[in-house]
Amino acid sequence: MNRPVLVIGNKNYSSWSLRPWLLLRHFGVDFDEVRLALDTPEFVAEIGRHSPSGKVPALRDGEVHVWDSLAICEYANERWLGGRGWPQDLRQRAQARAAAAEMHSGFVALRSQLPMNSRRTPDAYHWDAAAQRDIDRVQTLWRDLRRSEGSGGEFLFGDFGIVDAMFAPVAVRFDGYGVALQGEAGDYQRALLELPAMREWRQAGAQETEHVAATDGLIRPF
Repeated sequence: MNRPVLVIGNKNYSSWSLRPWLLLRHFGVDFDEVRLALDTPEFVAEIGRHSPSGKVPALRDGEVHVWDSLAICEYANERWLGGRGWPQDLRQRAQARAAAAEMHSGFVALRSQLPMNSRRTPDAYHWDAAAQRDIDRVQTLWRDLRRSEGSGGEFLFGDFGIVDAMFAPVAVRFDGYGVALQGEAGDYQRALLELPAMREWRQAGAQETEHVAATDGLIRPF
């Protein structure tokens, strides 16, 4: 049987690619990886074969094609994880889905002003009040969920799941831009960054040679 294929962008820059990749790797799903460097002629030439949206990530599993990060995670949860991607409790599952959906559709200022760059180290970079509001909301969400739903585990609902995969790129952003985190939010960020699969992703990103530079003052949040 052919293994599923996950098409991703650069590991330094593609926050959307990280999410399903991390989920699949953490849960030990065997898959093949196709990496297309963002903003390159190769990407333009090849992406249409893999993704009808023209974006990464995209998953092919036999005749099934899925081309959205959260949709790929949902598919993986049903196809390979036996439902382990979401909490088993109905109320907790609703809370986890709400948090994941908020991440999927929101935090525009954070995405645009603190773009994903896994190799980045903190400097004197500044962001505006809108980005700070997003940062504050993320920290509040992490703190409140970990306190009320975490049951003493390292992640938002105890064990690692889809909602944690959705927030994983934010942990990388906060690390690279030197966002100060306290209490549960800081503990949660460390738990995400210390995941073996996360370390594997970032180590691979450190070997990449491509650099995506801002040309209009705003890097797209891939």
